[in-house]
Amino acid sequence: MLSRRLLRIKVVKTLYAHFRSESDSLIGTERNLVNSVNKTYDLYHQMLSLVTEVAKYAEERVELGKKKRLPTPEDLNPNMKFIDNALITQLKCSEDLNDYLSRYSLGWIKFPELIKSLYSSMIEADFYKAYMDSAEKSYKLDVQFVKDFYLNLVEDNELLEDILEEQSILWCDDLDFSLIMVIKTFSLCKVNQGEIPLLPKYKNYEDEEFAKVLFRKALVNNKEYFEYIEKYTQNWDFDRIAYLDTIIMDVAMAEILAFPSIPVKVSLDEYIEISKYYSTPGSSVFINGVLDKIVTALNGESKIVKVGRGIL
Repeated sequence: MLSRRLLRIKVVKTLYAHFRSESDSLIGTERNLVNSVNKTYDLYHQMLSLVTEVAKYAEERVELGKKKRLPTPEDLNPNMKFIDNALITQLKCSEDLNDYLSRYSLGWIKFPELIKSLYSSMIEADFYKAYMDSAEKSYKLDVQFVKDFYLNLVEDNELLEDILEEQSILWCDDLDFSLIMVIKTFSLCKVNQGEIPLLPKYKNYEDEEFAKVLFRKALVNNKEYFEYIEKYTQNWDFDRIAYLDTIIMDVAMAEILAFPSIPVKVSLDEYIEISKYYSTPGSSVFINGVLDKIVTALNGESKIVKVGRGIL
C-alpha cells in the first residue's frame, strides 16, 4: 500500500503546482492529486511485470539458439533455471496482475532496449551466475533471486528512469516507493500460491481520506498559515524564502491542526525529512526552527488538539 510519506509528498507537490499556476480550481487540483496517487499505484504493477519481460526475452534467446544451423551443446541443453523461476512463473500467470496491466494499458512492449539492457546486465552479474550455477533449487532461492534482480539492476537504473519519465511525468520521483512495494509483495508470496498477493492501494479508509483532507485543509487555510509563517520568519525576507519551504510548512501546519490522532513530533519529523529531499540544502534546519516556534504559539493559543496518551 502507498505510504503516508508518499501521500504527504503528493500533497506538497500538488499544492506547489497549484499555487505556481495560480489556478483557482480546488476541484481540478484535487483531481490532479488523485490522479498522481493512482499513477504511483500503476507504476507498482508496471514494475512487478518487469522481471517477467526479461524472462520472456531470455526464453526467446533460448529458442533462437536451438534453431542455429550449428547449435552448441549449451544451445541444445540450456540452463532454464532463470526462465523456470517459480516466482516469475507466478507473476506471468497472475490473472489479477495481468488484468490490471491490460485495463490501464501498462507494460514494456514499447521499450525492448530496456529489456535487452537489463538482460545483458543480469547475465554478467555475480548474483545471477551464483544462482544459475547452484545445484540447490527452492522457492526461497527463487524469491531471493528476483529480489536481487530488482535491488541490483532496477534500482538507480538511469535508462529505466528516463523511460519512466517518458511514460509519465508523475513517475519521476515514484520509483523508489514502488520498488519498496514490489519487494514487500515478493516477501508475502508463497509456494503453490494461486495468486500474487497484490498490495492494496491504501492501508485502510483513513489513509484513503488522509491525502484529500490534508490537501483541502492546507489549501483552504493557506492564507492563515502563511501569516503564521511570515510572523515567525521576521528576520527573513518572506518573499525570498524558498517557495517550496513555505508550502511544506503550510502542509505541516494543516496536518498538525487537522489530524488529532497524529502526534506533533511525527508530523514535524515527516516534513523535515521531505524538505531534505525536495528543497534547498539548508531548508530542513530552517523549517525545523520555524515550525517549532509556530507549534509553541499554537499550543499557547490552545489550537492544537490531540487525542491519546503522549500524543503531543
